[in-house]
Amino acid sequence: MNLQTYVGTASPFNFNGLVRHYYLRRGPNVADIQVNLLGKGDRKLQSHEIAKQVRNRLVPVAARYGARIKVAEVPPGPPVLQTLVAEVYGPSQDERTTIARRIRDLWKGTNGVVDVDWYVEDDQPKYHLVVDKEKAALSGVSEDDIARTMAVASSGYEAGLLHVDSEKEDIPLNVRLDRASRSDLDRIQSLKVAGRTGQLVPLRELVHAEQAIVDKSIYHKNLMPVTYVTGDVAGAMESPVYALLKLAPEMSKMQAPGGYAIEQHMGTEQPSEAEKYSVKWDGEWHITVEVFRDLGIAFAAVLILIYALVVGWFQSFITPLVIMAAIPFSLVGILPAHGLLNAFFTATSMIGFIAGAGIVVRNSIILVDFIELRLAEGMALDEAVVDAGAVRFRPMMLTAAAVVVGAGVILFDPIFQGLAIALMAGEVASLALSRMTVPIVYFIVNRRREKVCQSNAISA
Repeated sequence: MNLQTYVGTASPFNFNGLVRHYYLRRGPNVADIQVNLLGKGDRKLQSHEIAKQVRNRLVPVAARYGARIKVAEVPPGPPVLQTLVAEVYGPSQDERTTIARRIRDLWKGTNGVVDVDWYVEDDQPKYHLVVDKEKAALSGVSEDDIARTMAVASSGYEAGLLHVDSEKEDIPLNVRLDRASRSDLDRIQSLKVAGRTGQLVPLRELVHAEQAIVDKSIYHKNLMPVTYVTGDVAGAMESPVYALLKLAPEMSKMQAPGGYAIEQHMGTEQPSEAEKYSVKWDGEWHITVEVFRDLGIAFAAVLILIYALVVGWFQSFITPLVIMAAIPFSLVGILPAHGLLNAFFTATSMIGFIAGAGIVVRNSIILVDFIELRLAEGMALDEAVVDAGAVRFRPMMLTAAAVVVGAGVILFDPIFQGLAIALMAGEVASLALSRMTVPIVYFIVNRRREKVCQSNAISA
């Protein structure tokens, strides 16, 4: 393991720099420490677990010195500004800052929410050295001379180039005061500038200092002024969905300066106006909404296609419903399995549920097709149903075993763990339930159909 430290500047451009805008970090109050871990074969812990342990050790140190610290993994996840992002909209920047401060304090006090920060700089003093033109004129010093002296002292002056035979490039020579001197207002005002007569005059006799506050950054999104509050989840919560469910009710109690409740936008829509104060949830939650919405639409389309295909094969509108009735059974295994393994239901879990639905339907088709083959051979309905559950159990069990073994490879992966749990637990649960449920439902439906046909025949 080794470290790379970048003080006052950004680290080399990477995924974090691009997505989270870390490449814009400049100034004496920022620093990056990039930790390069050993290969995964040379360490016992996964990188995510190491990041959580490092955070627990660094947070007390940062709190002791009033610093803001973030532990960002590479890559950090979806391409968003941060895992948790609250965008505060409203007409007044001061009031937006007040609301953002209350949100920030709420997040800091919430277990499982870490790396809380906001895009509001603290007040940083700056000094304007205003030239007294009358005194400068009497001393024979121009404003340009004073400005040049100040520029050399603070920013420096390119005095020339140093030619070294052993170097390929010339070395620029920059003349300026050392950091301690150029950071001290008294020392700067003690500098002397030559007048018309050659007499050296201290700057403090020609200028006076006026203190002000450095202008703060102003952010806009879709042409609307916004203030950002950011955070991450770790430990007690590993998904932004759970953090939102915990934080949203508390944030709904906050009131805007006008006395009305602050509206929260939890979907993908933006606030329609900037005259009212509102909060929009962004970050990974925005991605989550889009992913689950798109997956839900895709799942609905897949169900329609499966239904149409099965209708075409069995020439019945009821039989496909019997076959597809086994799809929800996988949730009986998926949800408890997530709880037992202390895992969160994520987008990959949803993908696993959708993928498992195809396997469940395939098992149901095997059962129903076998039942109809036995019926075509003249076997009674009840005997055909029992025979299908017994004979077709082996291929169904082998299919489930293949899924469990294949998904077990990614069971302990921090990203794809939900996919593995959904496939494994869903397939086991559907195997146990669909083997009995599908034949029973098929028997009930077709038994009623036989009774209806018999009663119609007797009536005729």
